[in-house]
Amino acid sequence: MTFELPALSYSHSALAERGMSQETLELHHDKHHQAYVTALNGFVEGNAALQGKTLEEINALSYGDEALAGVFNQAGQHWNHIHFWNALSPNGGGIPGTLEAKLTESFGSVEEFKAAFKTAATTQFGSGWAWLIQKADGSLGVTKTPNGVNPLATGEGTALLGLDVWEHSYYVDFRNRRPDYVTNFLDSLANYEFAESNLA
Repeated sequence: MTFELPALSYSHSALAERGMSQETLELHHDKHHQAYVTALNGFVEGNAALQGKTLEEINALSYGDEALAGVFNQAGQHWNHIHFWNALSPNGGGIPGTLEAKLTESFGSVEEFKAAFKTAATTQFGSGWAWLIQKADGSLGVTKTPNGVNPLATGEGTALLGLDVWEHSYYVDFRNRRPDYVTNFLDSLANYEFAESNLA
């Protein structure tokens, strides 16, 4: 199985009015994500145990295995970015009713969810991700992961909405202002319909 870079469901310029420039998408999707895909395919080609496995299976197999750390870095980032492109929308920011009710039930209010998510995203030291997840008991939570780690690998919950906080995801548009990038994501770019569709 050869992994491929998925096409975006919107144009490279579609998010510009909402704070993510065409330059960022061209660099992030076309260059950074493609590099993860290319590297992952190289690892799979050289390891018979990985051949024929799905991306999810490779994530599970390689996570926490020191000998496969390089494999996980690429597989994790490939999976994370597939999720991330779906977590963005030219019509982002509006929260549908079912998800809004779950957020209110779990966090107290949508505002409290956003505050918890922003804290996770801004306190992830260095490179990593912030996630809205659904836990095994059905409640929602917020977590953060370093580098290419994700809730799929850790088993912490089902990823509903993930935000890339590696510097390459925001430096063109926000320079070193990660908090502004996170707020803009939550208020203007986040595809909450996608998040709702991931609910169990």
